[in-house]
Amino acid sequence: MINKLKSLITLGSALVLTLAVVSCESDLDNLGEQLFDGNSAEGVETAYSIVGFNHTYGDVIRTDAGKLGYGTLGAFTEPVFGMQKSSYVSQVRMSTDNADFGSNAVLDSAVLVINPLYEKDSVTTTTKDDYIYPIGNVDAKKVVNTYPVSKYGKYYIGASRAGFKINVREVNDFLGAYADEKLSNKAVNVSSTVIGSKDFDGNVNSVVITKKSDNSELLNTEVGLRIPLDKDFFQTKIIAKNKQPELTSAANFIRYFKGIQISVEENDGYIFKFDPSLVAIKLYYKNDVTATDGTVTRSELMEYDLSLGGVNAKFNQIEYNRTGTPYADAIAGITEAGQSQLFAQGMGGSGLTVRIPAQTVATLRDLYKNQKTGIVTAKIRLYTDESIWKNTFAKPSYFTVKEKDATDFLSDMSALANTTYTLIRPYNLDKDDAYYDIGITKTLKDIIEQAKEPKDLIVDLGGYLSSSSTGLMLGVDNTDRAYTPNRIVLKGTDANNVGKEIPANLLKDYKNIQLRVAYSKKIIK
Repeated sequence: MINKLKSLITLGSALVLTLAVVSCESDLDNLGEQLFDGNSAEGVETAYSIVGFNHTYGDVIRTDAGKLGYGTLGAFTEPVFGMQKSSYVSQVRMSTDNADFGSNAVLDSAVLVINPLYEKDSVTTTTKDDYIYPIGNVDAKKVVNTYPVSKYGKYYIGASRAGFKINVREVNDFLGAYADEKLSNKAVNVSSTVIGSKDFDGNVNSVVITKKSDNSELLNTEVGLRIPLDKDFFQTKIIAKNKQPELTSAANFIRYFKGIQISVEENDGYIFKFDPSLVAIKLYYKNDVTATDGTVTRSELMEYDLSLGGVNAKFNQIEYNRTGTPYADAIAGITEAGQSQLFAQGMGGSGLTVRIPAQTVATLRDLYKNQKTGIVTAKIRLYTDESIWKNTFAKPSYFTVKEKDATDFLSDMSALANTTYTLIRPYNLDKDDAYYDIGITKTLKDIIEQAKEPKDLIVDLGGYLSSSSTGLMLGVDNTDRAYTPNRIVLKGTDANNVGKEIPANLLKDYKNIQLRVAYSKKIIK
């Protein structure tokens, strides 16, 4: 299909593109102005049917401390991808070596604190003006701010609000070092005894308690999820070991109390993220205080933290049930000739491979050689498949894209790093007919104009990570895929038209995977 572009104007050494196309949306962005080298030209747009097929990672991904910007917890089941369930395993360390809990220390309570991501703009505040603070029976005011956690999945299952029973168990295996690589399917032996649990309704809160007499703060907790733990277990496991060898050093402690697993009982609901660096167990206890005259009294309530952050080994366990799903059928039927539906899923699920057919490459090279064309913009367009993926689940807004077996980013991402270039441009994500454009202008120019060997493009759900200090991307293998729970089904290969140009009268409604190219055609005077 050929559309006439109204003007391509050269100003000095920079090419400025002014576009007027028949459709309301221009297929040209501003990438080509960085790459095109030529004089007066006639602009042309066209599209080609290309190949897409699924690739699988076997539902396994690295989820160790080196890969987890966020931990994940929960479970989510739907009919296309099946069930995905995430548990969290971590070592536990003393906040100080050789801790001393004092004489006759007795645990009052123990709490596991998790800090999930939450919807900060959706707060519900409840105030109790006649609250009695239990420590000292103090007249006080209690203010609780409640927020929903940021979820991927179902807020409701039928008429009921989706929720989980979260369980905490002791790990019986030594978990190794922080730097050890661990996969999401790693099994560990855990105790059958639950040492903490909570019926979680999907909300987190902060609590502020102030003394009525002088308005001083008696308690101020950060927004988080607090899971009550078995105080008898921690009395025996930690407090009663005061000054004994198990508590004298980190090396001893992580071999004595090897860690905990946090999991949910249910198989459906949602998956939420939390900051692994902030997870902690808080121990509240009292001990004997001896005055100078020998009088013995009990202390005020004291706190000691056990850390699950820092240099602790940690990882997510992720399990699946794909039985009878379209996803399972697609993965079983992978063929490089192309597949009609493409399945992308984070946290170890599949991705898609994109191939520009030899026929299309030959056509574009012929245009370059014989008609002196220059590629101005090139993009892969992917549409969501409404026939199978029509729901209210949040659609992903980004993907990672690299050439197969590449150890570096696409040449577009390097050559255009200081421009307005964007790798992924999503459209209509709040609608059924969403689609994505992947910018590959420099990549395609190198194939067509520099005779570079075409390579398959590997497209996975997730985004590239950047340095918090420099803002620069950390590398092609540094992504957030390990903790991105989203999924999407996209339209794949049109088997009857692979490699062919898409006719103009069909392009408006053509939704299969396609290559869209805008190129300049030099005017011979």
